[in-house]
Amino acid sequence: MMTPENLIVAALVLPLVALLLINAFGEWPNVREACMLAVSGMLFLVTCGLASHVFAGERPMWSVGEMIPGFEIAFKVEPLGMLFALVASGLWILTSVYAIGYMRGHHEQHQTRFYCCFAIAIFAAMAAAFSSNLFTLFVAYELMTVSTYPLVTHHGTKAARDGGRVYLGILLSTSIAFFMLAVAWTWFLAGTLDFTPGGILNFAYADGKINDLQLGVLLGLFAFGIGKAALMPFHRWLPAAMVAPTPVSALLHAVAVVKVGVFSVLKVVVYIFGIDLLQLSGVSVWLAYVAGATILIASLVAMSKDNLKARLAYSTISQLAYITLGAALATPNSVIGGGMHIAMHAVGKITLFFCAGAIYVAAHKTNISELRGLGRKMPFTFAAFLVAAVSIIGLPPGGGAWSKWFLAIGTVEAHLYLLLAALMISSLLNIAYLIPIPIRAFMAPLETDSIGDHNFTDSGDTDSGDTGSGDTDSGDTGSGIQEAPWMCVVPLCITALLSVMLFFSAEWIYDVLLPITTK
Repeated sequence: MMTPENLIVAALVLPLVALLLINAFGEWPNVREACMLAVSGMLFLVTCGLASHVFAGERPMWSVGEMIPGFEIAFKVEPLGMLFALVASGLWILTSVYAIGYMRGHHEQHQTRFYCCFAIAIFAAMAAAFSSNLFTLFVAYELMTVSTYPLVTHHGTKAARDGGRVYLGILLSTSIAFFMLAVAWTWFLAGTLDFTPGGILNFAYADGKINDLQLGVLLGLFAFGIGKAALMPFHRWLPAAMVAPTPVSALLHAVAVVKVGVFSVLKVVVYIFGIDLLQLSGVSVWLAYVAGATILIASLVAMSKDNLKARLAYSTISQLAYITLGAALATPNSVIGGGMHIAMHAVGKITLFFCAGAIYVAAHKTNISELRGLGRKMPFTFAAFLVAAVSIIGLPPGGGAWSKWFLAIGTVEAHLYLLLAALMISSLLNIAYLIPIPIRAFMAPLETDSIGDHNFTDSGDTDSGDTGSGDTDSGDTGSGIQEAPWMCVVPLCITALLSVMLFFSAEWIYDVLLPITTK
């Protein structure tokens, strides 16, 4: 039986094994993708094995070594990171299956490069989840940015290059200008970068090394330096990245990139500042209001978008701010609500993006105004969309109902009733920009060119075929159900079901996260 320390090593090595196998078998698509699926399944099993130790109270560690004195690459697994790792590794399996169906169904080029970058991104997500200190988290964070840039620019068009430039520019500039400075300042104040229950800045604050104003500035450097959390005004990279193929959008919004951002914010608040220090000083209140403003503004912008992926992108900006709000409120219930929302939003939002991609592959439609009546041709896709939308809104039986409930309790505990109102209003706005989509698809008359007869053939890396610009020829509308390839439809049905299952798993998730709120 493997020790917990060996399981950490295995969880970090397996994505790199996938990278080597994908590259080695790039000329044989079936073998390449079989290797990817096999390794992703193994990673999830290893992660589950590690979770059994962590949730039983163990805190396994593994150190690679110091780069320079005091700056160590090391990994230590605690409940918040373990939950994030379970989400990332589990959804990698479904995202891989979906990506195969999408990339083949849409005849995408450079598929080997695509899957290689995917594997590196998952490695970065696991490294961030298990990071034992700020230095390790920073390295994993930057690797995530660099590894996903080729995915954003996958199509190679001018729009893709422009979107990638915004993506890379904002994320690198914020991390270098703010995040790196915050890490250095923390080291100067505390003499350590280790994630510690209760925080490491308590003694520096008690000794007068940092006052309330400086503590608030340091919190701001972390909040805006971790640009992947997409707080306004450093959010434009996320809509710009929507030029990428839909599996990349799913990766960005659910499995890895943005979740690494909000996970990092939550981990910094809990293990660097400590919720007791933030409650005592009150320096995080301003961040709570910034998060509340982001929630409402992004929701309003989402309502104005006709492009489906653009609407979902601004929805993600809003939903990420819920997690930052939970961190900034700095109460046990708000922190648990933020941690819950990492899982709840991941499963719900990946379903919505899976649905958007399935619609594009099957019907070549990208705008919401074009979806009239399409639900009768694609009932599984739009039913899954409705289920996931219910969870994102925060209504039973969607898992998001519980995370938003605990966040609402957190606003009451902090006596910030304007933010409670913001949460309630945002849920109404969620209804306004999500529910009309399946209603239009199921209830409105079918447009004559809603869906065509497309030949979904398996293809590997080819120099011909669709590059992702979108075929506008719809052809005959046909009759009966005309869903996307099954490898696209099955994953979105599973993630929709998971959204409901999470509603009934809330007590277990609460118990998992409760230890992070105590020293």
